[in-house]
Amino acid sequence: MKNIVLCIASLVLIGACHPNLMAQERSKPNIVIIVIDDLGWMDLGCQGNKRLHTPNIDRLASKGMRFTDAYSAAPVCSPTRAAIMTGQAPARLRLTNHIAGRDFTPKDAKLNEAASLDHLPLNATTIAQLLKAVGYVTGFIGKWHLAGQAGKKGLGQLKYYPEKRGFDFNLGGCALGGPPSFFDPYGIHNLPDRRKGEYLPDRLADEAVSFIRSHREKPFFLALWDYTVHWPMEAPKELITKYEKRLGPGLKDARYGAMIEAMDAAVGRVLAALDEAKLTENTLIIFTSDNGGFLGVADLRPLRAGKGYLYEGGIRVPMIVSWSGKIPQGSESNVPVISMDLFPTMLAAGGLKPAKDVPLDGENLMPILTKAGKLKRDAIYFHYPNYAWHGQNRLGGAIRENAYMLIENFDDNSVELYDLEKDLSQTKNLAQQMPEKAAQMTRRLQQWRLDTGAAMPTLRKK
Repeated sequence: MKNIVLCIASLVLIGACHPNLMAQERSKPNIVIIVIDDLGWMDLGCQGNKRLHTPNIDRLASKGMRFTDAYSAAPVCSPTRAAIMTGQAPARLRLTNHIAGRDFTPKDAKLNEAASLDHLPLNATTIAQLLKAVGYVTGFIGKWHLAGQAGKKGLGQLKYYPEKRGFDFNLGGCALGGPPSFFDPYGIHNLPDRRKGEYLPDRLADEAVSFIRSHREKPFFLALWDYTVHWPMEAPKELITKYEKRLGPGLKDARYGAMIEAMDAAVGRVLAALDEAKLTENTLIIFTSDNGGFLGVADLRPLRAGKGYLYEGGIRVPMIVSWSGKIPQGSESNVPVISMDLFPTMLAAGGLKPAKDVPLDGENLMPILTKAGKLKRDAIYFHYPNYAWHGQNRLGGAIRENAYMLIENFDDNSVELYDLEKDLSQTKNLAQQMPEKAAQMTRRLQQWRLDTGAAMPTLRKK
């Protein structure tokens, strides 16, 4: 033990005496990834919604690249969060549904859903672990929902918590899928109450700002994964009153609009903290959502369906990436991208390469972000062999190949084919008109499932 202490002390002394080494470490970019819960594709001003007020996120888009065809790895939260953390598809991870601890199978269902893990598997390496190993300070704030079944105040299995998966700091990340309350007292076991009536996005922003200020001298990786805009629908009264007067196409629930504006203001405070610390120039900022909007409160038009469905409304999400001096300001890309792409992109920003012996289902987006090249792939894939909490979805898989999206329904082996350039709302199934195209895409999707070891549903016994 004495020798280990002396060795560590020597390394610290060497670093202190060699400022070039410290400067090299500090030259690594900070990485901030903001994941909003249940934010729909049309829920931002920069996405074209005129009824919502999101000036801070709109400004972020003006300083970076906005992806018009970005997708979540799944139409529900937990699989997407696992995909971002590991770069692996939910099918490969065998974590394909939201972690709920309940069976949502309809009584008249033909299929039993496929088995799905209730945690992020320990044998999957996270982006936090890899960045921490090369000198990053790592912090997690907000919703994790990858830690087993939720007990009292969201207590899950601690071995699956962020602090066990590469994060030096974790506040609020537990087994909860949504907060018991958006106002203090929050009822979250690892988010201490602070000020009664305080709003959760404001609290999480405070903690993010504090993290940035405390670690400005070293490269840091900050995951700010807000609980907004998940249920319960709660927001400051003055904002709800404001949006009661703004209802119409694009907004059908005042609480929803109020939650989005409050979230935008909180994000704005985090972006301002980076500016104040003079860190924006050297920070990769990623903003996205974990799945499509929640039907009933989100106005998802022109997209079809919403959270829990494999149609565009369930999986197409906002995505903005900004890095001053690296990514052209105010740029857009219509290249289809997916949650798994964020893992190799963040690795590349940190100067790392993916391990050759570990499967990777995402692709580094830097060639697109810097307009230096193209992606190698021409298709992205989805696997949702589970019932969402509403039990209304059909179990299936999907493939997006160029402009076409094919959905395969497992209950009757039927397929649906849509031309998204001409029919974004997915109103016209072209499978019978284009049988060869449908068959070719179905074969690719089925082969992908074999390659990833995807679990499949089974027939129910009568």
